[in-house]
Amino acid sequence: MFDYLSRWYRARFSDPQALTLLFILVGITLILYFAGGLLMPLLVALVLAFLLEWPVAQMARIGINRTMAASLVLVLFIGVMILISFGLIPSIWRQGSSLLAELPNMLDKGITLLQQLAQQHPQFISVEQLDSMLAELKKLLDTQHLLGIGKQLLGYSASLLVLMVYAILVPLLVFFFLKDKEQLIKGSKRFFPSNRELARKVWFEMEQQIFNYIRGKVIEIVIVGIATYIFFALMGINYAALLGVATGLSVLIPYVGATLVTLPIVLVAFFQWGFSAEFGYLMLGYGIIQALDGNLLVPLLFSDAVDLHPVVIIAAVLIFGGLWGVWGVFFAIPLASLVKAVINVWPSTDNTAATAKVSVTQ
Repeated sequence: MFDYLSRWYRARFSDPQALTLLFILVGITLILYFAGGLLMPLLVALVLAFLLEWPVAQMARIGINRTMAASLVLVLFIGVMILISFGLIPSIWRQGSSLLAELPNMLDKGITLLQQLAQQHPQFISVEQLDSMLAELKKLLDTQHLLGIGKQLLGYSASLLVLMVYAILVPLLVFFFLKDKEQLIKGSKRFFPSNRELARKVWFEMEQQIFNYIRGKVIEIVIVGIATYIFFALMGINYAALLGVATGLSVLIPYVGATLVTLPIVLVAFFQWGFSAEFGYLMLGYGIIQALDGNLLVPLLFSDAVDLHPVVIIAAVLIFGGLWGVWGVFFAIPLASLVKAVINVWPSTDNTAATAKVSVTQ
């Protein structure tokens, strides 16, 4: 057993390039895990700068000064964010507060409906069994407690201090990341080992994939959110803006997000219309939007960025989401692709020997 482990270690870690790559990956992971909360404004600025680098580079290519290009792109981006904030967030806030306030009544109506169904169809579940289940549920989930938690979360999300920090620091950091990109990259190289050719190979393989994924995911969120909102508004469902935004954001969690966001849509539509034609039309249209997203939009946007099995994607969402929350979920697929790229380029003396043997034979 010891000999086997020894041979495996020599095969996988005898190359100094592999050790350098391992140290870089472990170091970055530890920094993100233990200091991710403190560095969150910096990480957000890095992500935004990465996304905005392409238009800045295109403007610099046609002769515009990089400082001017970074300023123009950042001003345009901030303007779009301000329009979204003043045009969309207040409506979502009002609808979210209204939905939380109405949630106890919706739960009461749902319980009443279940009791009526139990009385009409006792062969499936008796009234006594339903009452017992509801009693246990009430012990685990107190409606008033849930309402208080929801309002508390809404209050935390609007923390003035956090908003001020992000509103001031993040744009400033993004500007300097875009303006002084070359100087910052050159200065950061001193903190990495010199024999980092394998790490550079992994980065070159992942850079375009990460950009394509983030760009595609932002486009998917916008398209799905707007299309769903327009459809919900035309149908006249309550909380159309809130449910549309939730549907758009649900694409952040592949496979799981659509399932989670469907439940509140069904509940709101049912308590508004009951089992009626409007309810059927709404669910049919919502299903068509989800089908077009999964079978048309996703292949168009991510054909070159995602080459992972659905099981791997779900596992990555669970693992990285558990480690880093929302950001872990958002970057689950790029991180899984990074792991795949590292495995593909990781040196092995066995593979090297086999390749050499084939070459000699030929």
